[in-house]
Parts: sequence; structure tokens; C-alpha cells
Amino acid sequence: MRLVLFDCDGTLVDSQHMIVAAMNGAFETVGIEPPSRTRTLSIVGRSLHEAMADLTDEDHPIEEMVAAYKKSFFKLRSNTDYHEPLYDGALECLEMLAKDDRTLVGIATGKSRRGMDAIIKLHGLEGQFATIQTADNSPSKPNPGMVFQALEETGISAQETVLIGDTSFDMTMAANANIVGLGVTWGYHDVSELTASGATMLFDNFAQLQSHLVAG
Repeated sequence: MRLVLFDCDGTLVDSQHMIVAAMNGAFETVGIEPPSRTRTLSIVGRSLHEAMADLTDEDHPIEEMVAAYKKSFFKLRSNTDYHEPLYDGALECLEMLAKDDRTLVGIATGKSRRGMDAIIKLHGLEGQFATIQTADNSPSKPNPGMVFQALEETGISAQETVLIGDTSFDMTMAANANIVGLGVTWGYHDVSELTASGATMLFDNFAQLQSHLVAG
């Protein structure tokens, strides 16, 4: 058996518009100028408290900003101008893996469990994942805690596990857990960042990734 772990934001779903809008709302709530779009996207993958701390000074009200972000993100889900679509080919890849008797599929994301559950419901992904690791019960990436918990839950060894993600945080987490990190180039970090943080291979679309996973 093998375990294929996916990051969510920037890997399975394109949530950048929601994330940027919610972050802007959080900063504006406390009267601070929001970071640039590029800066906000650079911290996607980190758990929310750590991401917010990365974007602010120590004297800023982190807890208040985290609460404002969550409130803003929740409201945006009911706004038709904002949504979190699956990337082209993501659903087909997940469905292919679900039919493979030798493969378990999991999630390792900086999202909250509530946020991940919303994605699962939105895209009809119920029952697709053998393990779901979120920011609610794991240390922030690149700490390998999410991977270790996924291995414990599934009983799969590190040698039979890969992590697929779009950020340097994902690739460093994979390296810290001694598993293979596969980088995808359609997300929020540059190819150079993925390579520098230890990506074993890079993929430009889900068709390429699916072919690799089938062959593997």
C-alpha cells in the first residue's frame, strides 16, 4: 500500500481570491494597511496564526486579526464573486486514485477542519480521503507533524508516502518527514522555491501528475 497526501490551497483548489480578500479584510478591521497580493500568497500553506504573524509586527493584535480573517472568509463563501474551484484535472486524478486498491489518499493542509469540510462538501469529495490533517490538530507547516499523524492513522510507512504541494512549506515538510515531495507549478510559490526546498519532481498540470502516479 502507498499513501498519497495532497495539500489543498494552491494544489487541489484555487482559493487565492478568497484568501487575499479575507486577509485584506482582517488587516482593515484593525486599521492596518494590508500586505500586497504577492506577500499574502507567499504565506499560503502556513497555519493561520503563523501566517498572520509572518505578515505583521509582533505588536499587532494577532488574535483579533485571526478572528477577523475567519469571519471575513466565512462571509465570502456566500458571495458569488468569490469561490474555490478545483484545478483542471484535480477531480479526475482523485477519482483515479480512489479506484486504485493499492493507494490511500489523504490531505495535509493549513486550512481549518471547518474550511476543509466546506471544500469537500462544495466539490462532492465525501469519502475520498483516508486521513485529513488540518491546522486544528497539527503544528504549522513545515513542521512534519501532519505527515507523522497521517502515517500513524493509515499505517503506511514513510517510504511508501508522497506529498503533493505547491509551496516551499510543503516540500520542506516532506523533507522533514523523510517522504518524497512532488511539487506542482500552478500554485502560489515559484518553481525556484520548490526546487530549493527539496521537490523531487515538478509537474505543470494534473495530467502529468496523474500519469506519474499511475506509473508509480
